Amino acid sequence: MKGLESDVELVERSSAGDRKAFESLVIRYQGPIYNAAFRITGNEQDACDVSQMVFMKVAERLDEYDRNRKFFSWIFRISVNEAINFVQRRRPEDPLEDDDSCGPERDEPEARYVQRQISERIQRALLKLKPDDRTVITLRHFSECSYQEMAEILVLEEKTVRSRLYEARQRLAGLLMDLQVR
Repeated sequence: MKGLESDVELVERSSAGDRKAFESLVIRYQGPIYNAAFRITGNEQDACDVSQMVFMKVAERLDEYDRNRKFFSWIFRISVNEAINFVQRRRPEDPLEDDDSCGPERDEPEARYVQRQISERIQRALLKLKPDDRTVITLRHFSECSYQEMAEILVLEEKTVRSRLYEARQRLAGLLMDLQVR
């Protein structure tokens, strides 16, 4: 796109103290970061909290970003780590609340209801998986990362990512057997 600054240019300007440049990075990545955090935490408010923590860490550690790597991979790795850490810190008895205050709005009421039912069922199944399984499924299917991007984010070999994703899909499919029959 013409006129759109690259991530590296925005990082350079942000590192030099340009708040507008950092704001542009936040705007560019807030949706994908929130979506990944939501799929890993299973809670909209938690996803908002994780997203805020991610951008605070990014602001603090911007000088650690290696400009020879993709910014997307770097910020996504921070996001995944923060979301997993958040889930691990949460006590098992903490309830998962259903709060629409932070997520994106949807259209038609009937379609929204059906979609919400399916989404809630998938989310419940995802939450039964280990955080590592949730992470690979989230990166591939909800954040639409390529295998190469996933390998960079997770700091793994691409073949390992493919293997982990396959196994995670198998476990998720087992949890969603009733949806597959319909």
